[in-house]
Amino acid sequence: MLEAERMTAPFYAASVPVFRHSLGVLAELLRKAETHAREQGSDPEKFLEARLAPDMLPLMGQVQRASDHAKGAAARLAGFDPPPYADDEGGLAEAHARITKTLGYVISLPAESFEDAGRRTITLPFDTLQMSASQYLYNFALPSFFFHVTTAYAILRHHGVPLGKSDFIGNLG
Repeated sequence: MLEAERMTAPFYAASVPVFRHSLGVLAELLRKAETHAREQGSDPEKFLEARLAPDMLPLMGQVQRASDHAKGAAARLAGFDPPPYADDEGGLAEAHARITKTLGYVISLPAESFEDAGRRTITLPFDTLQMSASQYLYNFALPSFFFHVTTAYAILRHHGVPLGKSDFIGNLG
């Protein structure tokens, strides 16, 4: 990508509204799982430990990582350090609270703080690799975020929650 393109990339528009929408979708997926479990006469909390494969995070871990990628990307692109979250949620109410807290943080970041994102170099706390904001957003943060939202969807679908593509896409109106 040319330097001029990097500097004018719409970082706010490509991140905050996307995270806001898909975190809302994730919350709705959890609500549908709760409704389904109750209709089946089972405990909705059982979904939190469900996973697709033994070496993958359970549903709660998927919610936590989606939250981490949303708040982390938004903060870094806006020039801030992301707030730490304890990853100590134990139930569906706490999973919803985590999503709500993440949404609140992400939408609290002023759009103007993203204006210099194209000039920022992002270094992740667990890696020494440095990347441009464009590389970070488009090649790491968004794919990672959607991996975890998609995996949450797949876990619920795999465990019998009647979900379809429209549930994953969410309300576009």
